[in-house]
Amino acid sequence: MSEILYNEIPSLDLADFTSGDAEKKAAFVQALGQAYNNIGFAAIKNHGLSQELQDKLYATIKKFFALEDGLKSQYERPEIGYQRGYTGKGKEHAKGRNTGDLKEFYHVGQDLNDIPESDSIKSEYPENVFPSEVAQFEEVTLEVYKTIEAAGKNMLRAIALYLELPEDYFEDKVRYGNSILRPIHYFPIENPDEVPADAVRAAEHGDINLITLLMGASADGLQVLRRDGQWIPITALPDQLVVNVGDMLERLTNRKLKSTIHRVVNPPREKMNSSRFSVPFFMHPRSEMDLTCLESCVDEQNPKAFEDVTAGEFLDERLRELGLKK
Repeated sequence: MSEILYNEIPSLDLADFTSGDAEKKAAFVQALGQAYNNIGFAAIKNHGLSQELQDKLYATIKKFFALEDGLKSQYERPEIGYQRGYTGKGKEHAKGRNTGDLKEFYHVGQDLNDIPESDSIKSEYPENVFPSEVAQFEEVTLEVYKTIEAAGKNMLRAIALYLELPEDYFEDKVRYGNSILRPIHYFPIENPDEVPADAVRAAEHGDINLITLLMGASADGLQVLRRDGQWIPITALPDQLVVNVGDMLERLTNRKLKSTIHRVVNPPREKMNSSRFSVPFFMHPRSEMDLTCLESCVDEQNPKAFEDVTAGEFLDERLRELGLKK
């Protein structure tokens, strides 16, 4: 397929995939595949997340991040690699860097109450941690989690069809998967001279997971690295989710689908004292998923580029590289 240099990411309607119209569904699959072949990002509407629920979520997380740092730090869980609860300012850095990002965030994972006792995956996940100071935090974040997870499963069905796999290929691999909802606060910098010269809101990186679904952020700043080396700005419209390929899916497809490098740049100096909020949903499979390159994605022109690994092993390795796990 010939390469397209997008100036903006393609916008698609998930209703075309779910409507039951075979022609629209096939067109959605091809358009999504082309976007993921080239820039690794697409924006989707009709994803099921209402504006009312998004507004509730933003109001809730703003209340939490407005608390004093000492209070928020009670909800840190370093012993589990910060995989649930709060992660303080500057604790995470991009792979290959030592300078911490100018952000703080919160992790919400699978609700253990939803996982049957008969499923051994239940014992792998830590309990969620919820702040008692913010009344609706648990209820709202879990509702958003389930809503975006459902949209993510539809996206994976479309990806499976594009790869000429059975539509339900990913179903058992993401059932009670290790997905994370991550509300992020890029906190205000009152004095830009006090932070390291190379500190940014989020240094350039690829995501670890299968796909990431991102709610529209409260301010500009997200940029994607096009394959010709140009950074292009990405702004999700309020009714869209931006959905990008993660490293796990790139491995599985032997780079047929692209995990594109992206970053969140600092605002102009005069706006450094303002907050930015963003909420990505990192869609992870179960830890036992085999990420061995699909045979259909390996040929003479595209020899196998990655060693065999499970999703759990790959995540563990990356958490250490990000400074979140010892």
